[in-house]
Amino acid sequence: MSEAANIHATAIVVGRTGLLFSGPSGWGKSMLAFTCMTEARRLGLFTALVADDQVLLSEETGTVIATCPPSIAGLIELRGTGIVRQDHIPQAAMHYAVLPASASGENRVPPDGEFVSFATGISLPALRLLTGVPSPLAVLMAKAPDIGD
Repeated sequence: MSEAANIHATAIVVGRTGLLFSGPSGWGKSMLAFTCMTEARRLGLFTALVADDQVLLSEETGTVIATCPPSIAGLIELRGTGIVRQDHIPQAAMHYAVLPASASGENRVPPDGEFVSFATGISLPALRLLTGVPSPLAVLMAKAPDIGD
């Protein structure tokens, strides 16, 4: 197992799929993750928060593992609303990094096969998502049909 890197992100699980929301401060990582968890529950899928704001990432036998610092377990900050409790698990394998998308210009259609690196030996396939989409989980599932399995 590699030494854990503490990154500014939000990690959730939908079904058995780990989603790591990463991007600049104010992008809406927490709200997008929360909305995805709400959508998953409506679809009858298992979902849980792993960590919000601080995620400890490590690599274990080729798998990226997200762990929550104990002091923030089960807590997610919804900007403008406050901190709320969610069903949570202390750690989970991560399968995709969810990153901000661009609605215009030459980056409007992100490249296929994009990966993002978080630390030495820790990278994930990237899925791009616009903030403010009404059903972010549906968009992610359209791009990666294995989400929720």
